Amino acid sequence: MPKIAIIDDDSDIVEALTMLLSAKGYSVVSAANIPEAIKVVDGEKPDLILLDVMMDEPDDGFYLANKFKQKGVTIPIIMLTSVSKAVGYEFGKGEVVPIDDFIEKPVTPSVLIEKISKCLRTS
Repeated sequence: MPKIAIIDDDSDIVEALTMLLSAKGYSVVSAANIPEAIKVVDGEKPDLILLDVMMDEPDDGFYLANKFKQKGVTIPIIMLTSVSKAVGYEFGKGEVVPIDDFIEKPVTPSVLIEKISKCLRTS
């Protein structure tokens, strides 16, 4: 059973994603801030990370993605955002945005599951 880490400070989103992913057979762990996120990724060893771009500060997600990659974490990261297209971000920008994909919020369950499946297959 693949384990997915949801890193987001919006408890309603975490709850909704947890219910959806659990119903699809995924194991889910979550974190709401940077210290919790580091602890979850280091301790739980998830197979994939859903990472919100904005937590306490607007770029916390990018900070965490960079921190994980600098530590040698090879877990696929999907960034959750409602602003990426508006500000011109795209996935896979190496050092700048070291993530595997973006999901625009709001997202439909089918798109979310499709992107998760794709990232897990290619990792």
